[in-house]
Amino acid sequence: MQHKILIAAGGPEEYWPDLGGTKNTIYCGADRGVFSLVKRGITPDYAFGDFDSVTVEEKKTFMKKKTVVFEYEEEKNETDLELALDWAVRQKPSLITIIGATGGRLDHSLINVQMLLKGAEYGVKTVLKDRQNEIELFFPGTYTLTRKELEGACYVSFLSYSEKVEGLTLEGFKYPLSSAVLHAGSSRCISNELAEKNGTYSFNAGILMMVKSRD
Repeated sequence: MQHKILIAAGGPEEYWPDLGGTKNTIYCGADRGVFSLVKRGITPDYAFGDFDSVTVEEKKTFMKKKTVVFEYEEEKNETDLELALDWAVRQKPSLITIIGATGGRLDHSLINVQMLLKGAEYGVKTVLKDRQNEIELFFPGTYTLTRKELEGACYVSFLSYSEKVEGLTLEGFKYPLSSAVLHAGSSRCISNELAEKNGTYSFNAGILMMVKSRD
């Protein structure tokens, strides 16, 4: 069975979602995310970062474990999460889930969302999750969303990650669309909902961001 990868970044732990099952999951921590996993009784398989956000004592808690550690200089061109994600996409897992990537500094939250493009370009399903939201990017095509996949989320929003998304069609949603153009910065497709058991969304140009949210 193809494995999954979960990457825990160093954002506030109170924003973490339920981690769910651990079967066939490789756990990775980016900087303080490593220590956050250890506190939850999870031994990270891999650790990435300069570890400037953990104390010496906190670092000892995971250095003693069977964790493969990739340690970097503090001054570098990538964030610790980007280093972890670069490694993860090359493993070609069935799914990459990123947690601990929102709720703190806004500049970090914004770039963490933008980094979802790495997974999409590698053809690896990559989602960013917190306790209220799940975000994913899509290239042109036709996709189906089921109520089960919402995992308790109430709203489904669509945003243009690129300058514009063309030919956007939504079927089975409360607010349907037919061959619409969605521009970056437009709130036209915010807070939609499934109206049927399944919904279909399709488009023929651009990069689409889907956000599943709950209040």
